[in-house]
Amino acid sequence: MALEKNQEFEVTIEDMGNEGEGIGHIDGMAVFVKDAVVGDVVRIKIIKAKKNYAYGRLMELITPSQYRVEPICPHARRCGGCSIMQVDYIKQLAWKQDKVMNCLKRIGGITNVEDLMEPIIGMESPVSDSDVVFHESDVFPAIRYRNKAQFPVRRDKDGNIVIGFYAGRTHSVIDTDVCYLQDAVNDEIIRRFRRFLNEYDVEPYDEERHTGLVRHILTRVGRKTGEVMICVIINGTELLGVVPGTSGAQKKKSMNVEQELVKCMENIPGLTSISINVNREKSNRILGDRCRTIWGSDTISDYIGNVKYQINPLSFYQVNPEQTEKLYGKALEYADLHGDETVWDLYCGIGTISLFLAQKAKKVMGVEIIPEAIEDARKNAKMNGFDNVEFFVGKAEEVLPEQYEKHGVYADVIVVDPPRKGCDEVAISTMVKMQPKKIVYVSCDPATLARDVKMLVAAGYEVKKVCAVDQFGHTGHVETVALLSRPATE
Repeated sequence: MALEKNQEFEVTIEDMGNEGEGIGHIDGMAVFVKDAVVGDVVRIKIIKAKKNYAYGRLMELITPSQYRVEPICPHARRCGGCSIMQVDYIKQLAWKQDKVMNCLKRIGGITNVEDLMEPIIGMESPVSDSDVVFHESDVFPAIRYRNKAQFPVRRDKDGNIVIGFYAGRTHSVIDTDVCYLQDAVNDEIIRRFRRFLNEYDVEPYDEERHTGLVRHILTRVGRKTGEVMICVIINGTELLGVVPGTSGAQKKKSMNVEQELVKCMENIPGLTSISINVNREKSNRILGDRCRTIWGSDTISDYIGNVKYQINPLSFYQVNPEQTEKLYGKALEYADLHGDETVWDLYCGIGTISLFLAQKAKKVMGVEIIPEAIEDARKNAKMNGFDNVEFFVGKAEEVLPEQYEKHGVYADVIVVDPPRKGCDEVAISTMVKMQPKKIVYVSCDPATLARDVKMLVAAGYEVKKVCAVDQFGHTGHVETVALLSRPATE
């Protein structure tokens, strides 16, 4: 039976897709249904039909699944952030565990993966202040865990200023004062910022026309230090508006209102930094290359475990430090360092994993393509008193071969934490030539992890252990740590 757009069917949801969408079948053909949960019986409308599969819109929930819960956020269905908030958290964890195992089986060819997988590390309890409205942490798991938010600022079709998050697969902004994944301090920041924009007649950005000024507001929170950063991303060089009470010719002249913003925000609990970021590109890129501090410090600080990090608006820093400590702790456990090892950390960012490893290793060498990140990594190493760490700027697939072939460097352990696309083949080839005793692979994408693991296994390594970590509750994303070793070393 060929499915056609706008047809309606009753479907039982039998599985979850890669992004957490429900999967049902119509005459054997898979139909992907956003917001549906395994066990739901639903009425759907076909919105796109392909030769071998289709997409449906959830029109009516006929019989709810035992795994279905009511999301705490009223925008969960529309917003692109909380794709599986309607799924019971324990079921979310089970699905993510299965997702990793299935990728390693299907793509990686690891037949005994069930024997290698440790239980997924979930969030033990919600990360939330006890005084949050309605004490939502008492009734809903895995919320308020993010330490970084990026809120787009626009006008809606009626001309009203909207601040919130993009609706799923669109650039339409859902106006909201609360995001239950973000730290609670953001609720007050956004309320004040919306009031500031209206009071001082500051124009939001128009994405289609590339006009207007304020594109995004970015916040960061040091979860252990309590320090708060606010960064306003603008399509210009300074924050301009109109001071209330001006009139006539003055009313028509824009004035720098950056210090008015400071007055609006300065008694936010923990506020440490307010800055302006300039991004005049006509693109989807959020942050520009230049930041200018208008109040307080250029950075905030935070800890992962016992290691302290300085963070600026452009820094890469894990958004869930509580779970990151567990993730890095598992990587350190797998590395099993005794103090006499040389370790390479590829795709090291600002040195988060490198400094964790430096607590136990003789020498750690980190590689990262972004010069500013390496500058931060060196500062973080100095701040923490680590003199056994060295950092290199460049692509992992270029730096590692050069250091190995020209300078004869070696590694007892190599740790990789690549972007979603996984490791470069040249980097993997060089890793194999260096023959480290262990490779610890930290991954944000099970599919590319499985692909790279397959190459390493073909080169003689064995997968010893795998552990998934839930960094991003209520979303389809999962982090994974895998340990590979060479049999000849055992």
